[in-house]
Amino acid sequence: MPAGAPPGWWGAAWRQFRLERRMFWRNPSAAFFGVLLPLLLLAIFGAVFSSRQADLDVIVPGIAGMSVMSATFTSLAYNLTTLRERGILKRLRGTPLPPSAYLAGLAGNALANAVIQLVLVIVAGKLVFGVAWPRDWGALVVFAAAGVACFSALGVALSHAIPNPESAPAYVNAVFLPQILIAGVFYDDERAPRMIRDIAEVLPLKHLIDGLSGAIVHGNGLAAHSTAFLVLMAWTAVGAILAVRGFSWEARRAT
Repeated sequence: MPAGAPPGWWGAAWRQFRLERRMFWRNPSAAFFGVLLPLLLLAIFGAVFSSRQADLDVIVPGIAGMSVMSATFTSLAYNLTTLRERGILKRLRGTPLPPSAYLAGLAGNALANAVIQLVLVIVAGKLVFGVAWPRDWGALVVFAAAGVACFSALGVALSHAIPNPESAPAYVNAVFLPQILIAGVFYDDERAPRMIRDIAEVLPLKHLIDGLSGAIVHGNGLAAHSTAFLVLMAWTAVGAILAVRGFSWEARRAT
C-alpha cells in the first residue's frame, strides 16, 4: 500500500478512483466529450445569442444541467453495460478488491467529471459571456448534488435494460437527446408549446435546470424551487430502486 493511502475499504475506493481518473485523461475521446464538448456548445450558442443577455442567462444554466446529466447518466450507463457484458464485473467478485469499492471509484469518477464540467461552464459563462457569478452558492451546491444523485441512479438503472455495449449509444441517446431538446437547455422553455412543456415537467432535467437557473441567474434559492428539488428526489428514489433491484454481476450473453 502506498505511503499515506487510506486503509481498508476507503483506501481501495480511493485507489480505484485515481485509476479511473488516469484512464479518463488518457482517453482523448472521453476527455473531449466529457470536458470540451459542453464548452464548445456554450461557445456556439453563446456566439449566436451574444447580443441578447436574456438568452445567455438561459443557455449557461441549461448547458450546466446538461453537463451534469452527461457526466453521470451517460457515463455510468455506458460503462456499467460494458463492464457487465465483458465479464469484468463478474471477475471482480473473485478478487481482493471489494466490488462496492470498485463501484464507488467508478461513481467518484463520474462525480469528478460533473464538478469539472459545471465549474468550467460557470466560469466560461462569466468571463466570456458576462453572465453573473452564481447569486446563491448554497442552492447551486444543493441542486448540483441532487442532479448528480438523480442522474447517477438513473444511469445505473438504464444500464440494466441495455443488452450489450454495441446498443448502448442507441439506448442512452434515446433518453438523453429528447430531454436536452425539450428541457430548455438551448432556449427559454416558456416559449415552447404547451404539450412540450407538460412533458418536460415530468422529466428530471428540466427541474435541474430550473434549480441551477435560480441559483446562478436569479438568486432566489432553494425555497423558490422546492418543487423542482422534490421532483429530482422522486426520480432519485425511482432510479435507486431500479438500480438496486436490477443489478447483475453476470453478462447477459455468452462471451
